[in-house]
Amino acid sequence: MIETEMKYTVILEQGETSFGAYAPDLPGCIAAGETREEALELIAEAVALHIADLRKRGERIPAPHSFLETVDVAA
Repeated sequence: MIETEMKYTVILEQGETSFGAYAPDLPGCIAAGETREEALELIAEAVALHIADLRKRGERIPAPHSFLETVDVAA
């Protein structure tokens, strides 16, 4: 099986005591860590495990279709 590299957008959210992360293109794929770096490491692992599980079950791997942009607003 030929594996291709795909880049998924992940969203990080800072809480009062931790960071949460999720991949919008992979519903249910989430992670949390005490630091931003830990959350990024854990969501990368979660994405890989999520895709491996989809493959194992013979399900379609969703193509990345979310994009990250920022907008400037007057405050």
